[in-house]
Amino acid sequence: MSFEIKKAAVLGAGVMGANIAAHLTNAGIECYLLDIIPPGGITEDDKKKGLTEKSPAWRNRFAENGLNGAIKSKPASFYSKANASMIKTGNFEDDLNLLADCDWVCEVVLENLKIKQDLFARVEKVVKPTCIVSTNTSGLPIKDISANFSSSLKKRFLGTHFFNPPRYMKLMEIIPGKETDKAVVAYMKKFSEEVLGKGVVIAKDVPNFIGNRIGVYDLCNAGRVMLEKGMKIEEVDAIVGKAVGRPGTAIFGTIDLVGLDIGTHVAQNLYDAVPKDECRDTFLPTEFAKKMIANKWLGNKTKGGYYKKVKDEKGKNVKYVIDWKTMEYAVVQKPKFESISEAKKKADEGVAVTMKIAFNGQDAAGDYLREYLCNNFIYSANRIPEICNTIVEIDNAMKWGYNHQLGPFESWDAVGVNEAVEVMKKLGKRVPAKIEEMLKKGCKTFYKVDSKGIKSYYDFKKKDYVKMVENPKIILLPGLKEKKKVVKENSAATLVDIGDGVACLEFHTKMNAVDADMIQMISESCDIVNKDFVGMVVANHDQKMFSAGANIFLVLAAIQQGQWKELETLVAALQNANMKMKYLPKPVVTAPAGMALGGGCEISMHGDYCLANGETYMGLVEVGVGVIPAGGGCKEMAVRMTEGIPTGVVEAGLNMQYHYGRAFETIATAKVATSAQEAQELGFIRKTCAINMSRDMQIHEAKQIVLGMSKFYKPPKPPLIPVMGENLKGVAAAIISNMKAGKYASDYDAHIAMKVAHVLSGGACAEGTFVTEQEILDLEREAFMSLCGEQKTQDRITAMLSTGRPLRN
Repeated sequence: MSFEIKKAAVLGAGVMGANIAAHLTNAGIECYLLDIIPPGGITEDDKKKGLTEKSPAWRNRFAENGLNGAIKSKPASFYSKANASMIKTGNFEDDLNLLADCDWVCEVVLENLKIKQDLFARVEKVVKPTCIVSTNTSGLPIKDISANFSSSLKKRFLGTHFFNPPRYMKLMEIIPGKETDKAVVAYMKKFSEEVLGKGVVIAKDVPNFIGNRIGVYDLCNAGRVMLEKGMKIEEVDAIVGKAVGRPGTAIFGTIDLVGLDIGTHVAQNLYDAVPKDECRDTFLPTEFAKKMIANKWLGNKTKGGYYKKVKDEKGKNVKYVIDWKTMEYAVVQKPKFESISEAKKKADEGVAVTMKIAFNGQDAAGDYLREYLCNNFIYSANRIPEICNTIVEIDNAMKWGYNHQLGPFESWDAVGVNEAVEVMKKLGKRVPAKIEEMLKKGCKTFYKVDSKGIKSYYDFKKKDYVKMVENPKIILLPGLKEKKKVVKENSAATLVDIGDGVACLEFHTKMNAVDADMIQMISESCDIVNKDFVGMVVANHDQKMFSAGANIFLVLAAIQQGQWKELETLVAALQNANMKMKYLPKPVVTAPAGMALGGGCEISMHGDYCLANGETYMGLVEVGVGVIPAGGGCKEMAVRMTEGIPTGVVEAGLNMQYHYGRAFETIATAKVATSAQEAQELGFIRKTCAINMSRDMQIHEAKQIVLGMSKFYKPPKPPLIPVMGENLKGVAAAIISNMKAGKYASDYDAHIAMKVAHVLSGGACAEGTFVTEQEILDLEREAFMSLCGEQKTQDRITAMLSTGRPLRN
């Protein structure tokens, strides 16, 4: 039986259900969102609105409320609010028949076994024989939910556990039932990875599966160790933070984010469900947590939990933290630990290095970490094969579901397996027999890489190393470098041969900021690719930063040293490198992900095709530091806003105010797209470009596009750009006047904006004039240099470097 998901239904329109539906639309899948009819009947307020019990507005209220919540959510659930139109709302009484044409039905109703069973009994009567049916349960047994299913449905039923929020959290746990068809599991794994962009782990049908079994233990363990050692909440969060590869929210900030009530409920359910767990008592709520819940101090949603923010007399937010001994709040102090400070000094060497330093610290932080991490290591080892078959699933679940940089076994490797075992013995802990056996066999790490770059993991069942399964659609540049596939490199970038005649240009400066060496590598890579390759991908593995744009420290240094000629030469070099890439006789696909700002945005815009990951945040933000885009950004916006307009229409007097007004406002207000789709709507990416959903597979997908284009490729013909001339300045002046009146722009903002307008106008010419790309580039460079010579721009650059925030002067 073959499967293809084109239309789906989500049953249950709470926060999770509505946000799952939203993410399905991000992947281009039409969706039904259904929920119950409001209980209790029509209210007086409903009657005043003219509603009856037959009114769709009343019957679909829960689903509509869920959809509206997803539309308004922050961070945004949709790539674009326009995607909400792909969701049709309804209710379980009137609209279950809609499921008949669905390829996937995902249930997300209350965690109540009977409610789920009753709903599925009705669903089974409607869905087609090829429809995959799943539950998003976070803990109820799959075997119990499906107990009354027909054998046919059991083959197509499984758990698909999203983590919240679905758009941003990578982890998807797939939990097959005993009778689930292997083809269904394989398809849903592939679909979840490639279409939804998830990282999939296959979990066993046990309480809380993998992520929440290990993750809840991790959080509860952190709290228990804190109590044992008499430490403060802010001290624990300072210790279990970035130095050991944890997110900025650390332990108690994470619980505040989730909600103390939810976290405690999940832990209590886990306690009830695992009577034979050797650490079962760890899941019981602490006395002070019970008091906080009784006081409704539940976290961010109640404006206070372990932490809260209070405005002082000056209106400034001051952060407070609770003292668990007194149950009183006090202003947060920043704890200092020598071991953590020493670890942070080595941050550039990676989290494995900093974690080892912190673990071996001879201070209170080191004492805490040794107890806390050793507990985690032992608990994780003891869960195999109970919750999954290998260490890989546990490590991936914690990285993708809890934002840990290293999973438990990777962390154990980082501090040293044998070293940690010796610590465990000193602390009086029982070392798992499987670990002792592993060390006796001479296996000193959980993961290893051989001389050929092949990675393996230790398998407790086979009592030996097993080769990691490689996905051919995941291209890892570090591995290729180890295999001597580097074509050319300098301090800023590397050109790597990724096979089949395609090269990949990777940036690796701090924040991937654009400097002279990077510009040189772009230019030289174009020459090499033109001679020796069929095409080029521009991409990297940085999860947060494709490129932050120009290195403004170097710009300020050039200004302060009066190196005006050198600065203008550098700007011209970036323009020329981008144009060289655009008109290279071989196809170039840029593949941004994360931040692509300023020069990073401009580089992305100069490929033949931009395959951006869905989570790409792109914008021409130069006005924030007092300059304008001068690497071809203004020019490309002019091209994109006017391409497709017939020449005859322009010559006939087409008013281009709408087209150029949008471009001007986007640049002058430094708009940043919050997704690749929004970047398309703003004009940074052409709408003919696909959006990559799987960050892991992005380079592979970009490579396939290069290979496809190379079969018929011809460089683009340089366009003649229709401009508005002096008329645009009048339009811009009106827009800026309104912004100043609303106090959204200062006088200097207006000054910079009019420079943007001058560039986009094409200079001193009449509306309808056609100009070349080079003419716009010359205007960009001229405006950039003139602004660099102004003191207020220099003040803005200085402020950005010192505070990280733009100055409004």
